[in-house]
Amino acid sequence: MACGACCVAPSIRQGFYGMPEGKPAGARCLHLDDANYCTIFTDPRRPAFCDSFKAEPAICGDTREQAMSILQHLELISLPGGVASGE
Repeated sequence: MACGACCVAPSIRQGFYGMPEGKPAGARCLHLDDANYCTIFTDPRRPAFCDSFKAEPAICGDTREQAMSILQHLELISLPGGVASGE
């Protein structure tokens, strides 16, 4: 079963094929199909950000809901001035 949380929760700040302005956090990537599979998974135009993402239990949890929660938290703490910076 495909989850697709990694194609929704995080932002992609650099523009890429089909999304020249990038993708804001929480927005569904236009390349994510209705079954939550990436339609450009093997395409060289796939963003480097996506290619470097490795699905693993610590990030994905056991359910899509857990994956969304974990990835949303990681997005927040990685922002400039976010929770991780102590501001």
